[in-house]
Amino acid sequence: MAEPLVILFARAPRLGGVKRRLAAGIGEVAALRFHRGQVARMLREIRRFASVLAITPDRARFQPAPCVPVIAQGHGDLGVRMARAFARYRRRPVILVGADIPDLDAEILRAAVRALRGHDAVFGPAADGGYYLVGMTARRPSAPFAGVRWSSEYALADTLANFPRRHRVALLPVLADVDTPENLKNH
Repeated sequence: MAEPLVILFARAPRLGGVKRRLAAGIGEVAALRFHRGQVARMLREIRRFASVLAITPDRARFQPAPCVPVIAQGHGDLGVRMARAFARYRRRPVILVGADIPDLDAEILRAAVRALRGHDAVFGPAADGGYYLVGMTARRPSAPFAGVRWSSEYALADTLANFPRRHRVALLPVLADVDTPENLKNH
């Protein structure tokens, strides 16, 4: 099996355009600073792998690291954009991660790579019921993100329901993402 491609999904850092729930409690400037720091940190972590930065909005001019190619996420909800990223690299394993998980590091990414050697998919469950990482081999369900209630405690369960029983799925440790000021205080 080819080594997986790691795709970092992130918003271009724009004042008022990132971490809106967090910004409501700590201010837009502080939320932007947090987001920029997390994107920079994650770019350092994924540089150790074949990697790509998938950015939204599509026309954003954002090239934070010359060694990491940038692609547009495209339009649609999160599931549509994630499905598009996986489809773009349909013949190779892909691991997609977000930028708002302070405890996500290269060791967890290596664990995801190892998991894909014996499984069709791997998920990093988030403490809020979503997930911070999804990886799949070329053996993928036709619509892995269909009907998912995004930004809810059901996001992971809804996604797993799209995987037929014959698909082998591995789970990584549960980590917390930062969406609110309360989440930030815990990190």
